[in-house]
Amino acid sequence: MHVMWRQLAALTKILGLAAALFCAVAGWAARAWADPVADFYAGRSINLYIGYSAGGGYDDYARLIARHLGRHIPGNPTVVPQNMEGAGSLRAANFVYARGAQDGTAIATFARAAAFYPLMGLQGANFDATHFNWLGSANTETSLCIAWASSGITSIDDLKTRGMTAAGTGAADDTVQLVRMLNGTLGTQIRLKLGYHGGNDVLLAMEHGEVQGVCGGSYSSLLGTRPRWLAEHKINILLQLGLTKHPDLPHVPLVMDLPMSETSRAMLRLIFARQVMGRPFTAPPGVPPERVAALRQGFADTLKDPDFLADAKQAGLEINPVSGETVQSLVTDLYKIRPEIALEAGKLLQ
Repeated sequence: MHVMWRQLAALTKILGLAAALFCAVAGWAARAWADPVADFYAGRSINLYIGYSAGGGYDDYARLIARHLGRHIPGNPTVVPQNMEGAGSLRAANFVYARGAQDGTAIATFARAAAFYPLMGLQGANFDATHFNWLGSANTETSLCIAWASSGITSIDDLKTRGMTAAGTGAADDTVQLVRMLNGTLGTQIRLKLGYHGGNDVLLAMEHGEVQGVCGGSYSSLLGTRPRWLAEHKINILLQLGLTKHPDLPHVPLVMDLPMSETSRAMLRLIFARQVMGRPFTAPPGVPPERVAALRQGFADTLKDPDFLADAKQAGLEINPVSGETVQSLVTDLYKIRPEIALEAGKLLQ
């Protein structure tokens, strides 16, 4: 009997050691198989720098995405939006490129045009856009030339003969850049009034009679922030600024369909190709590839999340996602354009 108990005790000890060994191996395996991206982001925050002031289209898209994005990134970090307006959003672009945290805790959204300013030799763009880690875009974009209805300006011919006073933000923003391109390629006589901080300020200036209109504002922003203007015919839509027409606006002229020289057409193609990345989001250079991949996937998953889409619909924001890989490829390809065409376009923008 004593022998049996000794044997049972020995077996129990052996089983205990085996169990301990199993737990140790399981623990090691769990650590080995753990998601290092989730481990990194757990309990952390991601700063989302917005290149414009509160209340405009870029800000609306950014804040909506910030509310949902963290749920789709491993580790579920909190995404904290921060407005960093200035120089038509170049302040934010330069900051994130040179000083943004390169560990995946800093991302940004800024003017879709800004990526191509270095290509065109424009001052103030202190980055190489091909080195950004592009996460994607919330939509493709159609920009517009619009006039307040009481101004009596109703067509592109009016812009060529009577001209128009238009509101603009910084020199790097579409509301300035696209006006200069139109004046330089089509002979319009649009006079800029500068100094506004963002899209909302530009629209308020038009509503208050400080200016007659704006060229370069987004159709999606108009739908999101001023839907009654369309319903109540408070504005005249004069021209679509892009490579293709928006399906909602089949009867509004498209700039690329207007008569112009082949050089002008080539320059406008360069300018309006960026509309594909209508609301771009990016991370700085140097972010580890696995975190870039996680941010891109999280961004893509956010834009198809039913809760996000419901919120976007309620806010009147168009969502037509463009992948990070597509934006990265677009930027890289456009940087291969003939330098003389890019520089000529750049001269018109200054």
